[in-house]
Amino acid sequence: MSAKILDYNKICNDVKSLDPKIRFAGVINERGRLIAGGMKEDVEPLENEKDDEMIFMELALRVKMRKEFDKQLGHVNFALASRERALAISFPINNDILYVVSEPDSDYGILPKKILEILYK
Repeated sequence: MSAKILDYNKICNDVKSLDPKIRFAGVINERGRLIAGGMKEDVEPLENEKDDEMIFMELALRVKMRKEFDKQLGHVNFALASRERALAISFPINNDILYVVSEPDSDYGILPKKILEILYK
């Protein structure tokens, strides 16, 4: 995504309202810090706050490492991890990352495309 000014809180709110199975939508900076968005109201977190910090830092590192192959493979549109208890999708935006977590039975064929539509509108 080209560098442009985005309203990260609006993006996160729009993503959270896409599907009732979405649990979390937040923007993580390149240092692994949450800078916008967060957990959907009335949703019980799967991990504690300290674990969140570690997950965000690991995600930021993983996204940086993926950039090493942009020349050969093209830019990453999104990356998806299907876990037993959650579906996690990350989207590079500018130098930051939109991180979305939903229930494990979410439609991973459709959900990323709907989120990309929000990012590119």
